[in-house]
Formats: sequence, structure tokens, C-alpha cells
Amino acid sequence: MSKGQEILEVSNVFKVFGDSPDKAMEMLHKGATKEQVLSETGQNVGVFDASFTVKRGEIFVIMGLSGSGKSTLVRLLNRLIEPSSGSIKLKGQTITNLKDKDLLNVRRRDMSMVFQSFALMPHMSVIDNAAFGLEVSGVDKKTRHERAIEALDQVGLANYASSRPDQLSGGMQQRVGLARALANDPTILLMDEAFSALDPLIRYEMQGELIRLQKEQERTIVFISHDLDEAIRIGDRIAIMEGGRIVQIGTPDEIMNNPADDYVASFFKGVDSAKTIKIRDIATSDAMTWSKSYDAASQASDAQQEFVYLLDDDQKFLGVVPIGSVEDWSLESLKGKCLPNQFTLNGSTSLKESISMVSESPYPVPVLDDRGVYKGILSKDTVLASLANN
Repeated sequence: MSKGQEILEVSNVFKVFGDSPDKAMEMLHKGATKEQVLSETGQNVGVFDASFTVKRGEIFVIMGLSGSGKSTLVRLLNRLIEPSSGSIKLKGQTITNLKDKDLLNVRRRDMSMVFQSFALMPHMSVIDNAAFGLEVSGVDKKTRHERAIEALDQVGLANYASSRPDQLSGGMQQRVGLARALANDPTILLMDEAFSALDPLIRYEMQGELIRLQKEQERTIVFISHDLDEAIRIGDRIAIMEGGRIVQIGTPDEIMNNPADDYVASFFKGVDSAKTIKIRDIATSDAMTWSKSYDAASQASDAQQEFVYLLDDDQKFLGVVPIGSVEDWSLESLKGKCLPNQFTLNGSTSLKESISMVSESPYPVPVLDDRGVYKGILSKDTVLASLANN
């Protein structure tokens, strides 16, 4: 399954808490509100007609105020809570009708969950904590330790494999929890307020770790948060919930510029718009590029270019060369003329985070996708124009 394909499909999912959900569902289908259902039946509507998809390789953030239904919704995705109605599909397979044994296999193979509490076993070593899910699944010790070490290495804790949880900081303990989830190599990672108990600096560090894992491994993540700054920083798309309903879904920039209602607008009131703009959306393609399949030399006399951006045949970025230094347009010669300390930016970087690098760079900074493919440049003029327009 390639990046960008829909990996999770949630269709018209409801969850009613109480002893008479059928009556509540009947009222809901007739147009009753959550408040009317509660008043007349005593049943509490936790999730109201939720529908959305999650694409492979994206971080999909579900956020809202306390009581909005976001944590209920994520628990419905792996059926820790049973939906009252609706359909949930993972990789095209409907999981809402699976029997317990098949559901358990899906949880072990395809879905891992990271909670706010670290939930580590204090008497077990870090490696055994990371391998715990595999142990429960019946994986032999040698294999589960190999996979646990690999997962710990992914979160920078391989050297602490023999330590006990009480010898680690809070942020390190949460990394062990994340490693435990990664050890199963799940199709999708569910994270419920996973960083909210951490100190602000450690929390920011863990957000960066999650972004790195997503980029390097194309991890698909559903992340629950009540923190708008966190949602904007890590989320490719955000779903805003209110009263059990999903009010709006979109990129941070889309939601900020076109809020669905006053409730959504209130969330983004006072937010620095430079945090929501991804540079892939404002990068320009007016720089001169060179690859074997394209003759950049013919452009050199074409005016106002100071630099040429070298690309391989797959359009991956190789380096930047000042045009004034070019005497020979062969690849080997151009590689020898590349400037040291190359600046690059990933397209998912926010405009806010890019400002420092763009201001320091002696040339417009090349913008790359997760595979290193060249997507354009970000210049000082483009940054200034974007800030002025927002």
C-alpha cells in the first residue's frame, strides 16, 4: 500500500452510553440533538455520526475540548469501546464485525496504542517492557528482543535496554512506551494524549521525535490532543470535535483560513498563521535545475539566475552550485563546485520554523519531500510575501 492511500475508513459511527442505546439511536436518526437524547432517555451520546479517512503515512490529529468525544473516538477505532452503529475499515477490512479472536489478531498485528500514562512494568527491564506486547502475542524471546532493540533504537534508547523504568526520565519512559508500540510494526499507531503528562520541553522533543519517525518510516498515526499548538505542529490534517461531532477536517492552514463555524474559529483565535502554513504550499519552481535528462546549460544565459540546483535522474536533490563558478556542465564537475553546508527544508516544515534557515542561507533553500525529491525553492522574498499576506 503506497503513501497517500486511504488506510482507515470510518463511516457514520455512533456511540451511545447507557442501558437503552436503541431508543437513543432512534431519536438521533430522527434528528434529535445530543442534549435532547440525554434529557429524554438519560443516554449519553459520546460520538455522533463520525466519518473520516486516514491516509497512509500521515499524522491525523483529533482534537477538541474536554468531553468533546475525542478519546472515545480513538477507542472505537480498535474496539476497546464497541460502536453503537457505523462501520470502521482498516486496509479495506471491516473490523466492526470481527469476532474476538480475529479482533485480537488485528490489534496485535495492525494497531498499537500509546496512552498518556506510560504504563511500564516497574520490575521489568526497558527491553522487556518494549517487548511486552510481543511476549503476550507468543513471540519467542530471541525474536521479540531483536524487534524490541530495533524499536528502542528508533527512539534513541537502545543503550538503555538493561535499565529499569525508574532509572529513566519521564520523557525517556514515554519513549519506551512508544517503542513498545513500534515493536509490533503496526499498520497504524493510535496515540491518546500521549505527551500531555510531560514537561513542555520534553513534550516538544517528543513531538519532534514523532515527526521524525513519520518522515523516516512513513508511519500512519492517529493522535488525540487538546493542545492546538501540538496539533498544528505535528498534524498533516486535523479533525475538530465538539459534543461528539466532527465539526471540521482539514490542514491547519485550511481550517484557520476557513473555519466551519464560530466554535472552530475560537480555537484558532490569536494563532500565528506562520505556524499553520506548510512550505510545500508556497515553494516556487522558478530556480534553475540540472539533471542528466535536462539541459540546464541552455538556461544559463537566460538571465537572472545565480545558482543551479543539481538533481539526479529521480529528481532527488544533490547540491547547489553558484553559476559564476561553472566552467564545465558535466555532473562530476558540477558536484565538485557544490557549496558546503547545504541547506534544505522538508516540505512539511511550517513557515514559522523555516524563517531562521531561509534568513541564514546564501541561496533560496531547496524544498524536498520525505524521499529527498526536489519540489522547489523557498526564498526570502517568498517568506516575506507570505508573512505579509497572512
